[in-house]
Amino acid sequence: MSIDAALLIARSGLLHTQRALSNAADNVANAETAGYTRKRVLGEAVSNAGQGNGVRSLGPSRDVDSALVNEMNRRKSELSAAELRDTVLARIDEAHGDPAKSEGLGDLVGKLRTSFIELRTDPSQVVKQQAVVLNAAKNLVNRFNDLSRVVQEARQSAQDGIVSEVKLINSTLREIATLTRSIVEQKGAGQPTADIEDKRDLAIAQLSEIIAFKVVRQENGGLVLLGAGGVTLPLSENADALSVPSAFLTPQAYYGGVGTIPPITLSGADVTTGLKGGRLGEYIKLRDETLPRYQAELDIAAAEIADRFEEEGLRLFTDPAGVGPAFSGPDPNLAYAGGAQIGFAGRIEVSSVVRADVRLLRDGTHATGGFTPNPVGGPAGFTILIDRILDHSFGATNSLGANWGGFRTSGLGPDGALSSPFGTPQTIEDYAVILTASHTSDSAAAGSVLENTRQLSEALETRFTRQSRVDVDSEMASLIQLQNAYAANARVMSTAQTMWETLFGSVR
Repeated sequence: MSIDAALLIARSGLLHTQRALSNAADNVANAETAGYTRKRVLGEAVSNAGQGNGVRSLGPSRDVDSALVNEMNRRKSELSAAELRDTVLARIDEAHGDPAKSEGLGDLVGKLRTSFIELRTDPSQVVKQQAVVLNAAKNLVNRFNDLSRVVQEARQSAQDGIVSEVKLINSTLREIATLTRSIVEQKGAGQPTADIEDKRDLAIAQLSEIIAFKVVRQENGGLVLLGAGGVTLPLSENADALSVPSAFLTPQAYYGGVGTIPPITLSGADVTTGLKGGRLGEYIKLRDETLPRYQAELDIAAAEIADRFEEEGLRLFTDPAGVGPAFSGPDPNLAYAGGAQIGFAGRIEVSSVVRADVRLLRDGTHATGGFTPNPVGGPAGFTILIDRILDHSFGATNSLGANWGGFRTSGLGPDGALSSPFGTPQTIEDYAVILTASHTSDSAAAGSVLENTRQLSEALETRFTRQSRVDVDSEMASLIQLQNAYAANARVMSTAQTMWETLFGSVR
């Protein structure tokens, strides 16, 4: 090998080592940068006619497993959805009250029944009528009102969240489109794209938290985003992909058909049902399925309680206008959708008539089914109404001996498309207990799903970190190796220089 060849080889080694040192330094400097992956500057041997001519540096490259990245993004989508569901249902769980303090709906119905038992021991005591029975009724009404308010606030928040997430999807898709164009252009020009690919992967990961999709990568650096529900997410730098207006939701509002909730559109077409997973998919599920069912179950419970007291001669529970859904419209056991029951849990109150004259708790408010109210000046020990309430309003049959018919568990929601996940009990206390258990168990299940999903996501992230993130200790060790390699190449050049000087000296 000639001295010139040795110099050229050593020089190429120095240049390659310099690039590798600079790359390692960049890795260390960006170790905490979001989305940054470890880069490697690989070398390629250069030869001519079998004779080595040095090394040529290739552009910085990433060690990233695309399949692992796709799985991580899928889990990110599931995790963000699980976090959202857990947060929303935890608020409803809290609104149901502390079971250890007997604050649930079933407990409050039971306390109302107990208050009537206490009243029966001495019906003449107006103080008991007011302080015990009336307060128990007010506590039950307040719990219905609070639960309905929390459910409706959560549903409105879901609608507002959908609008916000759609805006975020649009801005993220524009960012991905811009980065993809840069990648395609640089690949076409033979330029490195590793840093841009990091930024694009970070944007894709952020998008996966909002909506589930599959990434189809192309050879030229382009990609296609296929939504989990069959909607292809378009990449455009200048136009919004999706559109949805803001809306104020009432308990009667629903999406689809003649409902008043506006759809999410893509190029004018309704794609709401095709958007799955992530926070957006969970918001849609909460808004259109979970929360309307909760509201319907609360409404049915409130309506049945009002109706069963009404049927036995005591109009104890009404809306602010003094009427209830059962005796102003369809029977509670008939259709829920389109009826006066919708939203009744948020409107129910203790009748203003009863509040003004608590003796009606003993005497009754109206005649019905063989019952005649105790007239003014009638017996102070009148117990007929109290017995009807204890035996029938809180029981499984009415005073005529017929079954109440249970509680409606299908045809729920403002559009009648939902069903309760439990059977129908016969008494109002049993239904209240089951309703609370159903809602709180949903919250517990959401917490369990969240924990499992978080563990899976963290395991994948740990695996990706080992493979593709920057390990500062490894990079520092690599720097030492590169410095030694640089020194070795420098010694070769120094030796070659000495040989040249010796050769020139001998010629002179």
